[in-house]
Parts: sequence; structure tokens; C-alpha cells
Amino acid sequence: MPLRLQNKEKTMDYIVFLDRDGVINVDSPEYIKNESEFEFIPKSPEAIALLTQNGFNVIVITNQSLIGRKMVTQKILDAIFKKMKDGIKKAGGDIKDIFFCPHTPQDNCSCRKPNPGLIIEAQKKYQIDLNQSFMVGDSAKDIECARNAGCSKALLVETGNGLKAGQQLFEKGIIPDFTGKNLYETALWIINSVKH
Repeated sequence: MPLRLQNKEKTMDYIVFLDRDGVINVDSPEYIKNESEFEFIPKSPEAIALLTQNGFNVIVITNQSLIGRKMVTQKILDAIFKKMKDGIKKAGGDIKDIFFCPHTPQDNCSCRKPNPGLIIEAQKKYQIDLNQSFMVGDSAKDIECARNAGCSKALLVETGNGLKAGQQLFEKGIIPDFTGKNLYETALWIINSVKH
């Protein structure tokens, strides 16, 4: 059933929350610290374009503790986000908004995944019906965040840390609603799940 989201400004039809690192772009254990280190995973811009062109609003939900670790400034992070958004726009897609947690794990904040704070913040801003939203990630904490927030579907991709996360989730007894090889395959699943 199509997702109708009421907003004072306009009505939003569908929502897909996306993690960034390991889902949209190639992840690094050293973090993505500047624009030159940001590299799209093959077909991820096309996947977001596919979602956009099929009526979905895409919102990025990402932990960016390198801010709290003083590894980059907000200005540098904004430049990385701009490169991501520009690349996706060039492919025909659109990022509706980006919500990120700047804190380190030691800060014990409510916004760092697996806590649902970022999704709740997006929900309040856009009046999202979380019961019918999707969350796509490559880590156990992404899937747990989706469950903690009350998203309808929690989807895992095998890019990034996805294969390792699948095992971690299995051990915790948490089963994603779908596991795709990459974001493109997962986007197709999302579109088909709404059409049926």
C-alpha cells in the first residue's frame, strides 16, 4: 500500500532511510575524512535514482563520530555530503535530507545507531509514518536501529560490513526483512514490495 505522509508543506509518499558508509559509498576503517576519499559503491547512485523516480523520498541516517573525535570539521563533512548529493543528482536521484550523529560511542547519546534518535528526528520533521518506512544498512546496528525506531522493513546489504553483520544478527536472533547484494538489488526489492 502506498505510504502517504502528511507534512504541513507537502505530502510525501514513500520514505527510505539509508545508511551512508558501506551502503552508498565504499567504507574505510580509517573513516572517510575528505572528498577525495569518498567513492561510490558501483550502482548506488543509480539505485537512489531508481527510488527517486519511483516516488520514494530518500533520507540518509549516518553515524559520523569523526566529528566528535575531532578528525574533521563540520565544513569538511558538509563538502563530503555535497559530493555525495551531487553524484546522486547527476545519476537522476535525490537525497531529501541527511541526519547524522557526530558523537563517539562514549558519549552515550540517543542519536548514535543502534539508538533510534536520528530516525525519530526525521519522523518529527517530516511527519513520517514509521510503521511503513524502510531502513537500509550494512551493519547490525543499522538493522537494530530500524527495529528500535519501528520501521516497517529493515534491509541489509552485503556491501560494506554486510556479510559480517548478517552473522552478528543471526546470533542475536534478529532477521532482516531482505538481504541484497548491494543497494541496487535492494532498491528493486523495495519498489516491488510496494507495488504488490
